[in-house]
Amino acid sequence: MSTAQISTTNALPFWISVTGVPLIFAGAYFGGWILITLPVYFVLSSTLLDALVGLNTDNADPDTPDDDLFWYRLVTLIWFPLQCATLICLVWWAGRGQLAVWEFLVLAYSTGLLTGGVGINYAHELMHQKNRLERWLGDLLMASVLYSHFRSEHLLVHHLYVGTPRDPVSARYNEGFHRFFPRVLRQCLASAWKAEKAMLARRERPVWHASNPFWRYGALQVGFLALALAVGGWAGLVFFVLQAFFAVLYLELTNYVEHYGLTRKHLGDGKYEHVQPRHSWNAAHRVTNWLLINLQRHSDHHYKPNRRFPLLQTYTPDEAPQLPLGYPFMTGMALIPPLWRRRMNPRVRAWRKTFYPEIEDWTAYNKGTLPLPKGS
Repeated sequence: MSTAQISTTNALPFWISVTGVPLIFAGAYFGGWILITLPVYFVLSSTLLDALVGLNTDNADPDTPDDDLFWYRLVTLIWFPLQCATLICLVWWAGRGQLAVWEFLVLAYSTGLLTGGVGINYAHELMHQKNRLERWLGDLLMASVLYSHFRSEHLLVHHLYVGTPRDPVSARYNEGFHRFFPRVLRQCLASAWKAEKAMLARRERPVWHASNPFWRYGALQVGFLALALAVGGWAGLVFFVLQAFFAVLYLELTNYVEHYGLTRKHLGDGKYEHVQPRHSWNAAHRVTNWLLINLQRHSDHHYKPNRRFPLLQTYTPDEAPQLPLGYPFMTGMALIPPLWRRRMNPRVRAWRKTFYPEIEDWTAYNKGTLPLPKGS
């Protein structure tokens, strides 16, 4: 692997997601088939460009200081005001009653693709930072899709317990997305609440203490719902809730893809091996990594969670399992369980033989019936 250069010019491709804003406005204004422009652009065009451009196996110096990353970071900092303004305009437009029912639904889906595929992705980057402004921007982005508890669940549960039965979003081998999605919706909120409650208890504070972030989560979400109702009326409120649903759907599709079938080895007595790059699917596809600000370098993100997106490293197949295509197409494939299993189950079995040849019986791993990690 060669070394990637950190420069203003190299930061520019990571701004590709901003082009989704004029595309969705064009779809809303012109209606008809123009409404599918954004989904086609984000899912199909990016995948085709990946095939043409190829993989990016360059790695930046992980010790690059934040001051050298300004143009990379700026796109994540400006995204909330850009998304908020876009969302308010679209809620108002949808509330005018000029769209056919199918146009209303397709526009809500396209908006959710923007707020989920880009907005939640940027929120994910921001919530991992220590900077107070960035963490607040992450909270605002998650509230705009009514999924604020994701921050608590992601930071306090997912990163600690990924690949174990304690983590709701580690998709099990042979678990179709249609089973995974309702399970995650049911378990993640309770999991996030339990984690925050435990943290407050360690500080000797009651669960209703003002420092419980669920107060903030609730207030921000109610604020967005009230804003949607004020701007777009009841139709605008329905549109807002629908786009939030599609955004969350895309988030959980991504979670499903990122860890499908990958587990950490149980060492006995509720102890599990440390998280390694091999416990997340890696994808080095250049264009979709531009679009998703290197989210597909997920193996390194779990190995070094505080590393900013331009500095995430990619790995070779002997270090981490590789996806055949980028996330946009893989998430679509996940919606078709037979196709997904045909493409991914052989890869999971190959991963098991490569990294854990000593494990002969995977039944407990497949069913998630191993002991919960100690301290969870």
